[in-house]
Amino acid sequence: MPTLKERITEDMKAAMRAKDTERLGAIRMLTAAIKQKEVDERVELDDAAVVGIVDKLLKQRKDSIEAFQKANRQDLADKEQAEVAVLQAYLPARLSADEIAAEVKAIVAETGAKGPADMGKVMGAAKQRLAGKADMGQVSAAVKAALAG
Repeated sequence: MPTLKERITEDMKAAMRAKDTERLGAIRMLTAAIKQKEVDERVELDDAAVVGIVDKLLKQRKDSIEAFQKANRQDLADKEQAEVAVLQAYLPARLSADEIAAEVKAIVAETGAKGPADMGKVMGAAKQRLAGKADMGQVSAAVKAALAG
């Protein structure tokens, strides 16, 4: 089975052959971010690290969409939305809200967290376990709810 990086490279070649400029642009942006990280840290990224980069780029796109919609620039928001659709294809299946709550409950029990003051400790463990599998905004909300109750 090819690595995620190999799959991205193959998809880029396919987009070039199909002359799909929007898809090609989004994939090139992703490969540039991956290469930048590899050069900066002098490492070969594994699938988990690539998923982290995809997550980061998705968050940036969603923030941009929100800003463009507030500024009444639907044309730019639509371009960002197209990039989101391309990037999401590289993420593993996401956990449901119930699955996130169950994972957070287990992490809270494992870390022995007692209240809101332990939020950082729980989020650190949650990030390691759920990175790429869940939207960290949802995880954060679930941790707050678990520690408040």
